[in-house]
Amino acid sequence: MYRPNLTLVAGACVAAAIGTVAIAASHTVPPSVKGRQGAMQVISLHTGLLGEMARGNSDYDAGVAQTAADNLVAVSNLNLSTLFPEGTDNGALTDTIALPAIWSDPAGFQTAWEGFGTAAANLQAVAGDGLDPMRAAMGDLGKSCGACHDTYRAKN
Repeated sequence: MYRPNLTLVAGACVAAAIGTVAIAASHTVPPSVKGRQGAMQVISLHTGLLGEMARGNSDYDAGVAQTAADNLVAVSNLNLSTLFPEGTDNGALTDTIALPAIWSDPAGFQTAWEGFGTAAANLQAVAGDGLDPMRAAMGDLGKSCGACHDTYRAKN
């Protein structure tokens, strides 16, 4: 009857455990990346709510529109320095679509972010005033998002 060598079996188990931990560690998303992805999800949620109203896919609700615009402005006021540290681009990490251009053109990236802030503030000023003013301001918000995504975000 075959009896495996317990030392070899134990060694194999330890090696497998260490390998699993190493693989898991290599796929750990840094907190800075999680933070910026969270900020982008907040932006996506609120632009989605506003976009559904603007397209007529949901009823216009002044309170929801205003809250969404207020939240976009709040996110636009984040200081990006902790969310975009060097070495967290899609060339260095697999769990991000942030392009290296963010770090090679920091002034342009900052300008794009400020453009989003301006568009969000303009939207905030009219979001609760009716569907037509909100729709008009949504166009500029969309352009500001696209300007940043076209240059600083990889395609999914």
